[in-house]
Amino acid sequence: MSYTVRKIGHPNTLENRIFIEKDGVPISPFHDVPLYANEQKTVLNMVVEIPRWTNGKLEICKEEVLNPIKQDVKKGKIRFVRNCFPHKGYLWNYGAFPQTWEDPSTIHPETKAKGDNDPLDVCEIGEAVGYAGQVKQVKVLGVMALLDEEETDWKVIVIDVNDPLAPKLNDIEDVERHLPGLLRATNEWFRIYKIPDGKPENQFAFSGECKNKKYATDVIRECAEAWDKLITGKSDPNIISLTNLTVLQSGPNRIDPSEIPPIPPNETLPPAPIDPSIDKWFFISGAAM
Repeated sequence: MSYTVRKIGHPNTLENRIFIEKDGVPISPFHDVPLYANEQKTVLNMVVEIPRWTNGKLEICKEEVLNPIKQDVKKGKIRFVRNCFPHKGYLWNYGAFPQTWEDPSTIHPETKAKGDNDPLDVCEIGEAVGYAGQVKQVKVLGVMALLDEEETDWKVIVIDVNDPLAPKLNDIEDVERHLPGLLRATNEWFRIYKIPDGKPENQFAFSGECKNKKYATDVIRECAEAWDKLITGKSDPNIISLTNLTVLQSGPNRIDPSEIPPIPPNETLPPAPIDPSIDKWFFISGAAM
């Protein structure tokens, strides 16, 4: 399937939105993009929210109709992650698996923490830098379990199936063999990235160990089942918009393209200037040497 993006407003502003389109029709990246890209369920679709090396905290907006990608906001200001030496922005193409949901009413038996109420987070470790709204086909390698404010925040490690290294990476031990230090850096990044904003370092389940492909596949399956309960009305959506164009079992939440609320045409606008402090490097005591 081929997907395109429709950009609204200047990047780095409260108004910026990125809609995903299929055949020129806006769809929901949360609900309409299928999780699996092949019948064998060995290749998955990933929606890129944040390109590697960038700092803007972009994410699928759960609350708005058709769930466009927008920059996260806190206290009326758009959010950026800080640069914790030696890292610059995000280390990977960061995004989410469509048609997955971490159910906040369910406590995972091993992490002992509830889901974070978001689609499942994904770190794509291939060499190509993606773009916000890109739908990549990836294969699963492993998963880390971040514990963020008493919630399980899974981070699935994947690689683009078209990456030159993809044939050699088939499980988590292959990552250290071919990309030495990346998993350690990933753990450190998630552990320290909130410290410059005055928050304590993050904790992990499993002592920070990255679980293997089989474990990650089980997590994905559980989150896909949770999404199915959400979209079929068996779980409380609370403020989540379930509007979609393709999910047959979603009842009245499925709409016809003619019912899509008006969306402005695509705009290619320059990014708004950002505060120079966003490029500052923070030197965190206790970071890996």
